[in-house]
Formats: sequence, structure tokens, C-alpha cells
Amino acid sequence: MLDRKDSQSMPTQQDMSQYIHNPLWDLFYQYMIDQYHITPKYEFSKCSWEYGWNIKMKKSQKTLCTIYPRENYFTVMVVIGKKEKDSFEQILPTLHSNIQNIYANTQEGNGQKWLMIDLEDDNK
Repeated sequence: MLDRKDSQSMPTQQDMSQYIHNPLWDLFYQYMIDQYHITPKYEFSKCSWEYGWNIKMKKSQKTLCTIYPRENYFTVMVVIGKKEKDSFEQILPTLHSNIQNIYANTQEGNGQKWLMIDLEDDNK
């Protein structure tokens, strides 16, 4: 069983899947691999913001998103930077209202918005 706070024991994809225990996780994980042709990178963060294991989805050294495992769901952090802001805001009206609300209620700092999106079911 995964202990998110144990920096000495790197989890596997199976460990994460069992810990998150949500079918949406496996679908999301595989989608990111298939769509972006990436290898997820498991990292241990000692940051007080989110101490413990997370998964970075990177392509060409750029982090597309960071995933924080939770019991029965997971949180996806997406950073909308200065370069992405205009194009993101163009597609924003087509996204689910929950994403629109998260974006509207996320403060901007240094030209960036750090969106924290909890994925619990496929209604988001």
C-alpha cells in the first residue's frame, strides 16, 4: 500500500492506481501517455504546499501537469502561464463550467494561474 509521505519507497503506477482507487485515474493516466507520448515522472516533494509523492507529466522538459494522488480521487495542477493565457481563454467557454469557475476563482501571480482541479468522477 502506498504511503505518500514515505520518500524512501517510490510508488509504481499500480501502487498509485490502488491508492487512488478511482477508474478515472487509469483512464487519465493512459490518455496522457497515448496523447502526448510521455513517460510520467514520479517525484517526491518536500514542499510544505504538498508534501509527498506526485506525478509530473512532462513533454520536452515542459511540465504539462502535476498530479497529486488522493484516496478515491486525484488533483491535477495545470499552470496557465503568460504564453498560454490567450489561447486558453479562447477555449475556456467550451470547457465544463467547473473548470471555468476554477479559472475565474484562481488568483493570478507573476502572470500565471495555478489551477488545482480535483477529478473525482467524469462529470468535470
